[in-house]
Amino acid sequence: MRILGIDPGLQKTGWGIISYHNNSLSYIASGTISTNPKETDPYRLAHIDLHLEKIISEWKIESAAVEETFVNKNPKSTLKLGQARGVALVAPARVGIPVSEYAATLIKKTLVGTGHASKDQMNLMVKILLPKTGVLQPDEADALAIAITHAHHGAYQNIIKPLTQKVS
Repeated sequence: MRILGIDPGLQKTGWGIISYHNNSLSYIASGTISTNPKETDPYRLAHIDLHLEKIISEWKIESAAVEETFVNKNPKSTLKLGQARGVALVAPARVGIPVSEYAATLIKKTLVGTGHASKDQMNLMVKILLPKTGVLQPDEADALAIAITHAHHGAYQNIIKPLTQKVS
């Protein structure tokens, strides 16, 4: 099964793809979708959506996972993150791919064993579990951690029913 992990953000959306078969994980691909801060938010969100659509199609994704929103001190930042999350949830669901959501603490606990792991600890575990990743940007590593969490907690569950008909 090919799993797409998505770490949403309006400035940078990390994505990572792993293969999960017989309790074995393999690195497939990863990257970061960066948006132009000079563009308006709708165009930035559309940019993220188009790139996710291309990734899903190109890599034949079978399941997807997105990190749940945490609340920032800045309400405007929280709102923008929520909008990027919405795009990250809709892009796979639109083509019938089941989507799951995981809290940051569960992702950290799954990879490191504690819900308060540091970024460095998380990145180290991603590299240990997926040794072929090479150098990763922080958003890529987070997306791969989300995909790994999904492999361990719900890859074969149909969390969201696939769309069976097009909306007209």
